[in-house]
Amino acid sequence: MGDNTGEYKGHTKEYMWVFFALGVLTVVELWVPNMDSLEKFGKGVALTALAVIKAFAVAYYYMHLKEERAWLKFIALIPLSAGAYAFFLVLEGLYR
Repeated sequence: MGDNTGEYKGHTKEYMWVFFALGVLTVVELWVPNMDSLEKFGKGVALTALAVIKAFAVAYYYMHLKEERAWLKFIALIPLSAGAYAFFLVLEGLYR
C-alpha cells in the first residue's frame, strides 16, 4: 500500500476562516436589498455575485476541490458554462 510517513495537517483553522468569511458575505447579502443607492438590476447583480462567491468557497474548501487534480477542477467548472449561457439568454431577452 501507500507510504503514510507524512504528518496529518488539520484543517480546523482554515475552515474557521472560511466559515467567518461566509458569515460576513451573508451579512452583506442581507444588507444589499436595503441599499437605496442601487437599482433593482444592480441589487440582482450584487446578490448573484455574492451567491457565486459563496458557492465557490464551499466547493473549494469544504468539498475539498482545492486538493483535486487540475482536470477534476475543470470538470467542476463545467456547470458555470451553463450559468453563463443562461445569463446571456436573460440579457438577450431584456434587450429585445
